[in-house]
Amino acid sequence: MTPDELRWWFEDWLDACNRHDLDRLRELLAPDVRRAGAPGGADAWLRDLEDLLRAFPDYRWKRIALVVEDDRIAAHLRTRGTHRGEFRGVRPTGRHVGVAAFGFFRVVRGRVTEFAGSDDDAGLLAQLA
Repeated sequence: MTPDELRWWFEDWLDACNRHDLDRLRELLAPDVRRAGAPGGADAWLRDLEDLLRAFPDYRWKRIALVVEDDRIAAHLRTRGTHRGEFRGVRPTGRHVGVAAFGFFRVVRGRVTEFAGSDDDAGLLAQLA
């Protein structure tokens, strides 16, 4: 993919995230996607995302900066949402939370094959305490 195609790909990814469209996200993930520090595979990634969205049903991601090089994307995002469901053992607080997120994606033939990024869980949990 060209750098422009990767930028458009990421806009599609971000749109699917913000619509909470897990079916579309599955299409954008390689079935055996590797995630640094987390269980691999699209199913595990989507389960983690489902947990997040169940707890924060209005969760949104906003692009701050995007860098594309070869088949890789580096993204700086700002996230926000309201704690309405249990999250990692914490009962709903109604608190509005937001964290900075950084993600590094390797995209091959339109699918994420590798991902490394910041762990939102720690930042979210700190705001729920």
